[in-house]
Amino acid sequence: MSYVDFFNIPLPKENEAKYTEMAKVFSTVMKEHGLLHFWEAIAENVPTGEVTDFHRAVQAKENETIVSACYVWPDKETRDKAWELGMKDERMEGFNPEKMPFDGMRMFWGGFRTLVEG
Repeated sequence: MSYVDFFNIPLPKENEAKYTEMAKVFSTVMKEHGLLHFWEAIAENVPTGEVTDFHRAVQAKENETIVSACYVWPDKETRDKAWELGMKDERMEGFNPEKMPFDGMRMFWGGFRTLVEG
């Protein structure tokens, strides 16, 4: 069964183009190391909930939107090796906290074992 990485970030609206370019580099590098499929999506119809919601989860500010992403791997071993090798790739040089177009302290992520796959 597949292994899946999910993450959510608050993205300043003016940084959408810069973030899109970073996402393209990231996915290109990771595909070279076994990534099967991915998507990154920007909030369009994300309501404010009564108890919790995407906005609260990342502490989004007035000028920010939400990006949610999903990266699908053949298995956890491939994913772990890809992260190890991919982050050493020179194309990933800008992927450090000082150069990110969003506040990484409010990002949340996790790796998930597939429960049901279709």
